[in-house]
Amino acid sequence: IEFEFNKSNITAEGAFELDKLVQVLKNNENMVIMVKAHTDNRGSDTYNMNLSDRRAKSTVQYVISKGIDKSRITGKGYGESEPKIDCKEACTEEEHAENRRSEFLIVKK
Repeated sequence: IEFEFNKSNITAEGAFELDKLVQVLKNNENMVIMVKAHTDNRGSDTYNMNLSDRRAKSTVQYVISKGIDKSRITGKGYGESEPKIDCKEACTEEEHAENRRSEFLIVKK
């Protein structure tokens, strides 16, 4: 899911995608996932780490609020350290938007 600039709240589009994830988790009762949250490269490293942590937390909280046990989902912020698109200082707004995201890794099936 993607986030708006400088925000960590779940958008309507993000909620739609997370609802699909919740359904997958409900259908696979042993699946455990990890949320990796990211920022674009604007702002300081420290600020972006804090922002990505807030994005990870809001993503995890949304999934838990839909009935998934908290033992099945963890989250961590990575700031700007793992860009999806490594456009350095010449990013378009679309490239920045793709870098502001939460990704999901299956830890256990």
